[in-house]
Amino acid sequence: MSYSKIIKQSFQVSFNFNLIFTSKIFKVDNHILLDLISNHSTIKSKAIVVVDNGVSKAHPQLKESIINYFKQYNNAIQLNGPILEIPGGEQSKNNEHYIKLILEKVNNFNIDRHSYIIAIGGGAVLDMVGFAAAIAHRGVRLIRIPTTVLSQNDSGIGVKNGINYFGKKNFVGSFAVPYAVINDDSFLSTLDERDWRSGISEALKVSLIKDYNFFQWIENHIKALNSRDKNVMNELIYRCADLHMKHIQNSGDAFEQGSSRPLDFGHWAAHKLEQLSNYEIRHGEAVAIGIALDSTYSHLKGYLSKPELIRILDCIINLGFNISYNQMTDEIIKGLEEFREHLGGKLTIMLLKSLGTGFEVHQMDENLVLASIGYMNEFSSEKITL
Repeated sequence: MSYSKIIKQSFQVSFNFNLIFTSKIFKVDNHILLDLISNHSTIKSKAIVVVDNGVSKAHPQLKESIINYFKQYNNAIQLNGPILEIPGGEQSKNNEHYIKLILEKVNNFNIDRHSYIIAIGGGAVLDMVGFAAAIAHRGVRLIRIPTTVLSQNDSGIGVKNGINYFGKKNFVGSFAVPYAVINDDSFLSTLDERDWRSGISEALKVSLIKDYNFFQWIENHIKALNSRDKNVMNELIYRCADLHMKHIQNSGDAFEQGSSRPLDFGHWAAHKLEQLSNYEIRHGEAVAIGIALDSTYSHLKGYLSKPELIRILDCIINLGFNISYNQMTDEIIKGLEEFREHLGGKLTIMLLKSLGTGFEVHQMDENLVLASIGYMNEFSSEKITL
């Protein structure tokens, strides 16, 4: 008679990190970073810094400010080695060479698990640097300093890291909690119009599935957002980030072990659009189209009323997004299976039953998806004619 033995294991790990809002983090009279990384002992805290080269070009004084900051507090914190610059955007996630550069820097400058990697840049760079930090020594402390609207209200404040592989978005990655995230609004002033606008789509996304009042607030502040009102944008970022972080905290699935991804509303099509455009279309722009597509599908399926759909499409267009795109062919359908594979289980798509209320389905009518694209193209064409 054969038998087996089983030792069952179960444990919980508590994670904590702060999202800090400030301005001009590297001014020497701003002690936020010093207080974060100083260990308040005779041993200096070591750090390396990785910067999105688009940010350093837009802020030519940045590297000097970083160096001066560490010099000012040299008794407590130490900058190890020169600042590493990495190309911004998806190219940083499409080439594993940049992961190797960071790992070499960790090795060459004796960065250990109680040291820090400080990543400064847009969401793509933060994703890539975060993955490098997660696999170095099985986890070096990561401080993210997001520099775009999208990374400050969405991608830079979560627990996901990754790079693109096999032509697929975030195929290689990890779940790793940052040591802290610092949103510095001074970086937003130099964003071009596309990057300023792109991050608003993530706020639209979370408002449509979770908070009608926030969606209404966005509708009422379109003019201010388009005119780059700093205070209004700061409010949008704060409210969007707050909703995202509460979801991560309260969903019961922070590391996405299941198939449900409420915060990926509009993303199955967005990820495919980015790939089809060879990443010429930016993530936030693709998300806006994805939101329009899934909202239109929700209406044609009978879940969402026509007046509600029109409010959504009008809001997206009035913010300056394009809801029609020449890559929106039947190739987009392939994104459904790729998204299911990415989820790791059954297909789960977030749709809308009303403004501010999302719900999940597990299958999509491909013919109705294509009809939704046609509806969007016609709606956009009528707006242009008017």
